[in-house]
Amino acid sequence: MKVNKVSLSTLGTAVGAALVGMSGNLYAAAPTLSEADFEATKTLYFQNCAGCHGTLRKGATGKSLLPAETAKLGQERLEKIITFGTEGGMNNFSDILTKEQTAKMATYLQMEPPIPPEMTLAQMKERHHVYVDPKDYPTKPLHGRNWQNFFLVIERDVGKIAVIDGDTKEVVAHIPTGYAVHVLKAAEHHKTLKSENAGRFWYTQGRDGKMTKIDLWQTPDKMKVAEVQIAYDARDVAVSGDGKYVVGGGYWPPHFVIADAVTMEPLKVVSSRGVNVDGVYVNESRVAAIYDTPNHPSWLVSMKELGQMWQVDYSDIDNLKITKMDTAKFLHDGFFDPTGRYFQIAANASNKMVVVDTDTQKLEALIDVDKLPHPGPGANWNDPKCGPVGGTTHLGVGKVTVWGNDPKGHKDAAWKVCYVVETDGAGLFIRTHPTSDYYWADQTKHPEPEVQQSVQVISKKTREIVKTIRLTDKPGQAAVHFEFNNDGSEVWASVWNLKDSKEPNGEIIIFDAKTLEEKARVKGLYAPTGKFNVYNRTHHVT
Repeated sequence: MKVNKVSLSTLGTAVGAALVGMSGNLYAAAPTLSEADFEATKTLYFQNCAGCHGTLRKGATGKSLLPAETAKLGQERLEKIITFGTEGGMNNFSDILTKEQTAKMATYLQMEPPIPPEMTLAQMKERHHVYVDPKDYPTKPLHGRNWQNFFLVIERDVGKIAVIDGDTKEVVAHIPTGYAVHVLKAAEHHKTLKSENAGRFWYTQGRDGKMTKIDLWQTPDKMKVAEVQIAYDARDVAVSGDGKYVVGGGYWPPHFVIADAVTMEPLKVVSSRGVNVDGVYVNESRVAAIYDTPNHPSWLVSMKELGQMWQVDYSDIDNLKITKMDTAKFLHDGFFDPTGRYFQIAANASNKMVVVDTDTQKLEALIDVDKLPHPGPGANWNDPKCGPVGGTTHLGVGKVTVWGNDPKGHKDAAWKVCYVVETDGAGLFIRTHPTSDYYWADQTKHPEPEVQQSVQVISKKTREIVKTIRLTDKPGQAAVHFEFNNDGSEVWASVWNLKDSKEPNGEIIIFDAKTLEEKARVKGLYAPTGKFNVYNRTHHVT
């Protein structure tokens, strides 16, 4: 058999640069692409598909896309799946990829996947940059704004974070960060951290593995103070409760990295490869959610493919103590209960919500839910019958599932499904506020535009949908993600463009949290996705 060795050149985009060094053996008898088409399609796969199907295409939340499976489907069938999506939760890409890109992606998926390189601590240190010396940090805010009601908004398409003044609705800054930032975290309100500093420093994690440190006390042109690349593909970041360390988790290479939270200098690399809950060794064991535990000097690090939660004690990083808790696959997003003791996280492909106890460092419960739970940052509230509860949307079905999460005060309801609300479409995010009578759910994963562009507001008291609000009717746009302002009087929702664009193509629509009427709009944004209110996120307001 003739073997065609493809030489992989440096890509011009930020994502492509992160994948330098990949190579693969492509068989001439199999479907082939030109070198340029292979490189371009590889980048599209990384941007749109790797999160569910894996960098090595071995599958996770999504199915395996190795040639052994994809060759059976063939070119025509693969193109249809990519175009129209599936009932199992994969969204359609008809509004994201062109027909030509779809055809090339179908061909690419029938070829052997390229093997990405590792990344050493020495390489990370070469990619570490300090833009503002910590000695020059201001001792008080250099602007007259209410920074604790700032919103930090991910601008997916351009690799930036927009800082928006929650009081005036003005865009304060557009800060360059990593590509397609997945999440932001700040040093939270913690007994070892001075409260006046809680929320001042924010850390972003781009999908290209770049972690960026932001100082909200600076003038807009100096808010980006440091950065480091810790992986080629990554998702989450967390800060230690004492503000001393920051940790970033890699999808590839599969590891997490501890860095100095002041300078962003990388200090320690910990591999996440290991044996999963089924007794199988996993090479691509990706790190998904990472959270600081409110009551302990530790992080919770979720091992997606292993089906394990690792509680990592950071009080002595030279002699790191890690407790590995067997749970369920494939771990993704999660959130704490109101006490900060229990962590509730979705095991997507297992159709379960996992609960771990950070005091005992053991699995507390497995809750059976519907297809592909996805709570995002989650939501806690009080139900008239079940008491304190948590809830999740689902990627695979139009449904909100609600369970009890107060084993001390409502033991009979704890870790059991309290009730289910049927929504019009599958969604990504659910959000509420202690002062609100409602919780909000999006329907971003539904293929029909009318549903995909609408959000639904659900009463905590009656458990019924009280209003469906369509945010946009423009082709190629969707409604996604919510965040309340610091006092809970407003709800911010995003209008999100499905196709990448270098022009402002999205906006945030702001609603009165009580009347549910529109109050204002923030325009001039680039695919605004996740929104993070400084006060709410640093005080565990869900």
